[in-house]
Amino acid sequence: MDSLDLIQTFREVARRNSFSAAARALDMSPANVSKYVAQLEARFGVRLFHRTTRKVSLTDAGQLLYDRSGPVLELVQMTASELQERATRPSGRLTVTAPHALAHTGLSTLLGQYLTLYPEVSLNLRLTSRTLDLVEEGVDLAIRVGPIPDQNVIVRRLAQLERVVVASPAYWHTHGVPQNPRELAAHRILNANHGGEPTRWQFNERGKTLELALQPYVDVNDVAPLPALAAMDLGVIYVARPLVQRQIDAGELVGALEPFIPQDLWIYAVYTQRRHNSAALTALLAFMESEMARPGSVFRTTTY
Repeated sequence: MDSLDLIQTFREVARRNSFSAAARALDMSPANVSKYVAQLEARFGVRLFHRTTRKVSLTDAGQLLYDRSGPVLELVQMTASELQERATRPSGRLTVTAPHALAHTGLSTLLGQYLTLYPEVSLNLRLTSRTLDLVEEGVDLAIRVGPIPDQNVIVRRLAQLERVVVASPAYWHTHGVPQNPRELAAHRILNANHGGEPTRWQFNERGKTLELALQPYVDVNDVAPLPALAAMDLGVIYVARPLVQRQIDAGELVGALEPFIPQDLWIYAVYTQRRHNSAALTALLAFMESEMARPGSVFRTTTY
């Protein structure tokens, strides 16, 4: 028997000064009530009640347990109530991680909309290009761009992420629009490099993967500056469409090489278990899944 159950039984006997009255209140047999009190006395090694055939009263040790256990049980009951609420009503704090690049798309707006819908939820958003250990670092949900190599997590596919090769109209006019990815070797490449590795851009050519090793004209460790640099006629960038959709709509950037760009990149939600997730996390997963799939969503993932 759990210690809290034993203490609750003990307190009922103390309040009523009767084992039989406590048994009726708890819908238990008097024998079980006596058994639970005896277990508690054996656990602490002290007598908790003075017993006669007509009267039950607390010993000094029993009075101490009664006085001290009340606030503890109240705290436990309050905590249990809050936990049940979090299992059924979105509330509490969520820790979410995402790569820096997605923060420059519609992700921030989506999270803001979610918080507006569920005002009892608070958010700890950790932007990093490093793949975090969700358990070790206390992360509830990771938003990642695939593939996802870790087999010890639950992965839910959210949306396809279209990529584009773009430059300014003036840049294309001066340097020419490439008709094949191999021609990029003669262009100024503006690249985001998070790990210090060589610049490699992947394309499809006749159904096969074409990987190009390129020498960047500008190499940055965050994708955020690239659209502005490209719009200044400085070179070519290869990025997720949501990052540059505004500049494309305004005519500041123009695409190229569309037939060669792979359409196999997806955004995933990654978490550690299927069962017993909080209502806040369950609601966030459902919201992101539905919103990213909705035509006209602020997170513009594809144009087809």
